[in-house]
Amino acid sequence: MAQKSRIPLSILDLAVVTEGSTAREAIQRSRNLAQQAEKLGYHRFWMAEHHNMEHVASSATSVLLGHIAEATESIRIGSGGIMLPNHSPLIIAEQFGTLATMYPGRVDLGLGRAPGTDQVTANAIRPDRMQQTHQFPEHVVQIQRYLSAENKTSAVRAFPGEGTNVPIWILGSSTDSAYLAAELGLPYAFASHFAPQQIMSALEIYRERFKASGQLDRPYFMPCVNVILAETDAEGEYLATSMYQMFMGVVTGARAPLRPPVDSMEGIWNEHIQYAIERMLAASFIGSAETVQTGLNDFLRNTKSDELMVSTYIYDHNLRLKSYQMLMGLDLG
Repeated sequence: MAQKSRIPLSILDLAVVTEGSTAREAIQRSRNLAQQAEKLGYHRFWMAEHHNMEHVASSATSVLLGHIAEATESIRIGSGGIMLPNHSPLIIAEQFGTLATMYPGRVDLGLGRAPGTDQVTANAIRPDRMQQTHQFPEHVVQIQRYLSAENKTSAVRAFPGEGTNVPIWILGSSTDSAYLAAELGLPYAFASHFAPQQIMSALEIYRERFKASGQLDRPYFMPCVNVILAETDAEGEYLATSMYQMFMGVVTGARAPLRPPVDSMEGIWNEHIQYAIERMLAASFIGSAETVQTGLNDFLRNTKSDELMVSTYIYDHNLRLKSYQMLMGLDLG
């Protein structure tokens, strides 16, 4: 299928474990998806850090990114994101500096301040996490310094990493992150695939307050949305029931591997859960090529996005690949 999209398209992946499969198979599917995405012309392939979720195999994010980078040649790989309060800034600089040394010119470092898990697990990862969260802005700047050539006179240095200047992104789902991305002059990725309510407010803050930096001279905004493409609207809605069931686990806490699609969600969710999920998934585009193209172009016009990141939760791996192939064939932007 010929590439039509005029806006750069990228992928966010979680190495989701499907019902009846293993974490190893989920990782293999992610690797295969990245390879196919590269052939189709996708710009980036990012993976997200999550913990204590048996249906998500991307907890050791930097390790998986190395696995993906080794299997590809040109697509950018990165974190969407590293949850920085879980980690030492120096260790993250070393990990991503190592990736950038091995795969120069291909590595992005997206940083977020959320835990990427429940509070009990967050405490197990780092008991002083709340203190670290308050220091998030300072720690972002610290990583920038570690990855710069100017850090060579410092007492603490990142080897490998120093001088790689890995591009840093701020990730967010609220207006708080918009202020920081603007102040530091960094590109901004917004998690509208699960928290779309504040996207327009955050975007306005980011663009109005943006200060040019050594990394970026103008605002660069990349929202993430959910896309499920199929031959018909009916098939798309059928495939999307797997995603609805997955987000039910987020709402109720009863998380499980990604389930096969069902003919109807009636009897599976109640109206309160349905309402919560529909709010979370408001930035989702599901159906035929015509339906999704119309919806996405309206979204892109409203946000004037510079790039679009997409997450696709489909139980069948081949149908997931087909959805990404169809997306690249749409006339977007």
